[in-house]
Amino acid sequence: MAQTAGDHQDIEVSGPAPYARVYADSDGATHFSDETLSFQLVDYAPPAPPISVSEVFGAENVSFISSPAGWDGDWHPAPRRQFILVLVGELEVEVSDGEVRRFGPGSLCLVEDTAGKGHASRVVSSDRGLAAAIPLVGE
Repeated sequence: MAQTAGDHQDIEVSGPAPYARVYADSDGATHFSDETLSFQLVDYAPPAPPISVSEVFGAENVSFISSPAGWDGDWHPAPRRQFILVLVGELEVEVSDGEVRRFGPGSLCLVEDTAGKGHASRVVSSDRGLAAAIPLVGE
């Protein structure tokens, strides 16, 4: 059934979308936490039907990070508070409490460990790793 701009009763809001967060505690040790983006229906681009939209994050810009297969970034803090969106390949991230997680295409991770020991990251796929880095402003 075709919809007109004013006929939206059968559009459902998207459920929460998960992302991982890397943060440093007051002692500088890093950890993961599981977070979610919540959505609400918004007339985002009328006359298109409403679409599920999350809260707005203030971002400065976006850059793309490309690392060869086997790249190994030893312990380092994040250069800034930023979302990392994996586009190609698989990345492995280790935090200082010993937890290790893998992030494949479509994975979203908020890195906030800008002080302390930081995290270790490496490309574990046979493909080159490609990610979008989206620095956040303020907060």
